[in-house]
Amino acid sequence: MRLPAFSQRMLLLSIGTGSTHARVLAVSSGRKREGGAAFLSLPSQGAWASEIYHFGSPHQLHADVLGCFFILHGILTAAMPVQLLKIVKGKLETQLPSHLQREELKHLQIGLDHTNKYFQGIVILSYPLTKLGDGTDFFKIVLQDDTCSRINSLNVLIYGKMAEDCAKLIRNGDTFVVAGFKVAESPTAKEDGRHACHLQVSEEAGSAIYICTQPSITPFSETTSASVAPKYVYTPLNCLKDGTVVNLYGIVKFFKPPYVSKGTDYCSVVTLVDQSNVKLTCTLFNGNLDSLPKIYKNGDIVRFHRVKIREYNGQMQGITSAGFASLTFDGTVGAPVVPRASSKVYTFIDEEQKTVEELRIWAASNLSVSGPEAKLSDVKPMMFFDLTCQLVGKAKVDGSSFLLKIWDGTKCPYPTWKVPVEAKELEGDKVLLHHLRNLAVDVLVYDNHVQLAKSLKIGSFLRIYSIHTKQASAKNEDISSHIEFHLHGGTCYGRGIGILPENNPDVEELKTFLECVELTDSQNMESTSSLELGDTFDNDTDLESPLQRCQQLSATVLTDHQDMSNTMLKTVLNSRAPQQYRIRAKLRSFKPQKLYQSVKLHCSKCNTLQEVPNGDAFDFILQGCEATAPNPELQSMSWYESVMWTTQDENRRKITIHFVKHYEMLQRPENTLLMIEGGTLKEIWKLTRRFKCVIPVKSKEDDLELLDLSAPFLLQGNIKYYGCKKCSTPKSIKNLSSLAEKREPSWEPTEIAQVLGIEPLQYVFVMKFTLVDGTGALNAYLFDYEKFFQIPASEILTNSFLQQKMEMTMNTLSPPGRKLDDLPWLECFIKSYNIADGTKHQVYYQIFDTTVAEDVV
Repeated sequence: MRLPAFSQRMLLLSIGTGSTHARVLAVSSGRKREGGAAFLSLPSQGAWASEIYHFGSPHQLHADVLGCFFILHGILTAAMPVQLLKIVKGKLETQLPSHLQREELKHLQIGLDHTNKYFQGIVILSYPLTKLGDGTDFFKIVLQDDTCSRINSLNVLIYGKMAEDCAKLIRNGDTFVVAGFKVAESPTAKEDGRHACHLQVSEEAGSAIYICTQPSITPFSETTSASVAPKYVYTPLNCLKDGTVVNLYGIVKFFKPPYVSKGTDYCSVVTLVDQSNVKLTCTLFNGNLDSLPKIYKNGDIVRFHRVKIREYNGQMQGITSAGFASLTFDGTVGAPVVPRASSKVYTFIDEEQKTVEELRIWAASNLSVSGPEAKLSDVKPMMFFDLTCQLVGKAKVDGSSFLLKIWDGTKCPYPTWKVPVEAKELEGDKVLLHHLRNLAVDVLVYDNHVQLAKSLKIGSFLRIYSIHTKQASAKNEDISSHIEFHLHGGTCYGRGIGILPENNPDVEELKTFLECVELTDSQNMESTSSLELGDTFDNDTDLESPLQRCQQLSATVLTDHQDMSNTMLKTVLNSRAPQQYRIRAKLRSFKPQKLYQSVKLHCSKCNTLQEVPNGDAFDFILQGCEATAPNPELQSMSWYESVMWTTQDENRRKITIHFVKHYEMLQRPENTLLMIEGGTLKEIWKLTRRFKCVIPVKSKEDDLELLDLSAPFLLQGNIKYYGCKKCSTPKSIKNLSSLAEKREPSWEPTEIAQVLGIEPLQYVFVMKFTLVDGTGALNAYLFDYEKFFQIPASEILTNSFLQQKMEMTMNTLSPPGRKLDDLPWLECFIKSYNIADGTKHQVYYQIFDTTVAEDVV
């Protein structure tokens, strides 16, 4: 059985040897082939070219030789200066040297010979010129490839005089060509989502740089300061890949106006679609409200630059990355193509104007994006609608609600609620408010919308999204029922407030209409169209308590038992256990505060919890196994093939990889399970990036066996799978062959654990919530695998995106520094149960069948 070349190459590029020498020993069918042993030495570190040392031959080692070892280095190229080229009629004015061949991003690998290669990309981001500790100039740029590959951008690090020259010449959108570069591992790949390698460029290394610019075509002179209009690469939504940073165009199918999410940061959620009919939801953050997209309605066209793509639950999602910028356009066919920019400097060329117009035409024929817009004269009870209006007054009501007095020139056909407030709290022109008393309506906004509402300027034009009209019966029999206007807390269904500029077409139309409204007629109207409760707050007025307010929608959602009615915490605390309750409360505090400490390992068989071992413990176990030499008699059995070598560092470790076969054949890396002996923690993690599963093993006399169960029995992706020491009865590794014989082995962790006699431990969130509702307080425990947060506990420790999402969720459920009145409501199911503690029975409470609402984060 010959190991495919790609498997050998993937293996060697993943592992490395830890030194500049490697001794390779081939093993086949359990017999040690001394004749096949070879000592291979890397050339000196001063050169960069490539040589291939083939190991053995098919004649010498028959058909079961395990491939060849590639040892790679490079040669120096003559230094060339930075050259500025021009593009004329789509072609370079000056041709590149004929011996240079283009290297594609997907083929960049550490150690390969790139002497006669060049790499080309579009500059999408550049960083300020800086100096290193030794005084060397340093300049970093990010290039984007023009393919739909999984990773389509990478970092380029430029040193010395070249760095200084490039910093003066390069602009975003330039075409950048580099030859004579060195490929090295990028230490920031996991954080920035770019290629695993970066390019190192310097004059001393013989690098050559060609920068290609082209003239601006249709710049917006009032807002664009760049003299060169860069040509960006835009990725269709059906070509998005996990981990990439892209530029894109899309039609807004749904959006949530910016709202305060964490601290002082604003957040906006936008769902886009394009001609591919693929949807992308982007969650965008910025501390500056003006730096977020200026979207006013569904159907708007947006251009996003530098959006980071993440895959979550099988779907692509977009988040802001460094240098994020946006343009927004009216989506109406025939409307002027005027961008609403999130930054002062941007470029927009004729070709992009055609893109906007094409998207408008496609949306008009294929999408229904019109929102539930209405005027005040059209409203009815129990209605949700968007309203374009002018703000004429505002006032604080209490800690969690705020009043906005608005009008749109039309008259509500129903009596409306006038919210009682203290006269000193009411802002606005008192004379105008009096004239508009029968045309203006009171909108009560709550929770997360309050901060933005407070900052609104009197006279500004607004679009309030998803206003709810509620019909209420007056407590005074002399007054008829009336309509209330509420903007509920949360962002579900796009609830929020948008500030419209004076030049917005809808604002211009509204201003023209308002100027025609006769206020004198309104002033003399009978007051039966409004419910006059007084302009000042009456201490005897019985406002609805927080528990009764319809606006206080829950930040959590019940997944079952919706027919149960709410129970006050006071009643829960005074009742016997065990029982189940539906409660409505606020999260006063939670533990642990350091969220990573909430993740535990749980055995469902013996119902025990344990801490997740840290990486040092696993590394210590691996080091202890180095003394156990691989057994040559256990190499290349009927169901797996083996390759072994000895590192030439001071430890002279023997590393053995066993590739599990399927129908006598080795599979592609992404479908392969392998076992490793003698590897370090770093080497094992590198293998998990390229192979389906990795199982650490060690040799004994007649079989391979798992390591101590303090170490993971399996690694898959970024997840380490552990077994319960108490409940597991490890079986022979040979049992894996039964899974390999399946038609399409899936290598699922549960199946692997079962055949190996392992009782798997499950990752679980364990937290203590202190809940209050005004009648009492109790501690309820959260014990959840992934349902409550909609985040798998198994992935949270190794995924920074999920860690950020969980932190934001907890800051939403229990915002730090907020008063109790300002906290959102949680609707939960809890169950009480008894635990015996000596002679006493202690009652505990646990949350179940509850999940965080989708719009919370």
